[in-house]
Amino acid sequence: MKKTGIRILLVDDDPDVIEIIRFNLHQEGYSISTASDGEKAIEEADREVPHLIIMDVMMPNMDGIEACGLLRKDPRFKETIIMFLTARGEDYSHVAAFDAGADDYVTKPVKPKILVSKVKALLRRLRDEDKNEEKLQIGKLIIDREEYQVTFDGKVFSLPRKEFELLFLLASKQEKVIKREKIMEIIWGSEVVVGDRTIDVHIRKLREKIGDKYFKTVKGVGYKFVPLNL
Repeated sequence: MKKTGIRILLVDDDPDVIEIIRFNLHQEGYSISTASDGEKAIEEADREVPHLIIMDVMMPNMDGIEACGLLRKDPRFKETIIMFLTARGEDYSHVAAFDAGADDYVTKPVKPKILVSKVKALLRRLRDEDKNEEKLQIGKLIIDREEYQVTFDGKVFSLPRKEFELLFLLASKQEKVIKREKIMEIIWGSEVVVGDRTIDVHIRKLREKIGDKYFKTVKGVGYKFVPLNL
């Protein structure tokens, strides 16, 4: 078994779930650490700074949503991928997870082959992102991938991971309509099943922060970035 150098943190209060996931990911050559709740996850992440965190939503002491939100506030984890484990049918958990800064989720009971496939896809996207252009400037809008921050009209602010990626995608293809299916594939991955509302919510938040006039909805197709007077 060849070591990959990739560090993965598993967080779940069910030791059986931890063992199943740990075994299958270890077989792929990943370095695995574990935690049993959100508080311990933050402590372990502080020591390891993992490339990927796989975390249950419902846990004692601190749940996964809160832990994810706290981790995303720390710049050390701006590139860390966070995947949630959610119970079947918990749609509200999916929305809350993405709002907190999650990248993906997998539904329990965990199917090892599907989980391993998702992990590989997410890590592949992370490598692809590293090869992309680090800074994009359009007038008074500057999107800096290295610093993971946006400067707009002289004001510097940070965006949650998915909002940042969505803004970069649309701005890098300015005046070009990006289909909803393409947005979903690039930002959330082709294997992730989320509703159309997920994209709409992220667009709405970008409009609130950057300005409504810069984002145009093409009904039934997708969105495009319009750099009006930038």
